[in-house]
Formats: sequence, structure tokens, C-alpha cells
Amino acid sequence: MTDAGLKALAAGLCMGIGAIGPAIGEGNAVSKALESMARQPEMASTLRTNMILGCAITETTGIYALVVALLLMFL
Repeated sequence: MTDAGLKALAAGLCMGIGAIGPAIGEGNAVSKALESMARQPEMASTLRTNMILGCAITETTGIYALVVALLLMFL
């Protein structure tokens, strides 16, 4: 396998594995937030704000994986 092929494989694995955590975390966060909103509709705005903040923080892991994958591909 060539050097470019190994870099592409490494970058693909980096993104594939690096995207699992944020996907599971965001899915759980949205699920629990919607469940809480259904139980207490008066708290929906507070829960929505906290959910979006949590999803943004969780997504940074995916962005870091993307940066590492790009570095593997082009350096």
C-alpha cells in the first residue's frame, strides 16, 4: 500500500471512530431533553438552551477528529 493510501486509511479511521462519541452523546442529550420537555413544558426554553449548549460542547470532539484527519491527509 502506498503512503497516500495509508494516509487516507488513517484519516478515514480517525473520522469514523472520532464521530461515534459525539453522535451517541448528542443523541442521548436530545433524547433526554425532549423527554424532560414532555414532562415539564414550562421548562422547555431552559432545557432547549442547555441542550444546544451541551450539543455544541459535544460536537467539539468531532471537530477535533476532523482537524486530526485533515492533518494526517495533508502533512
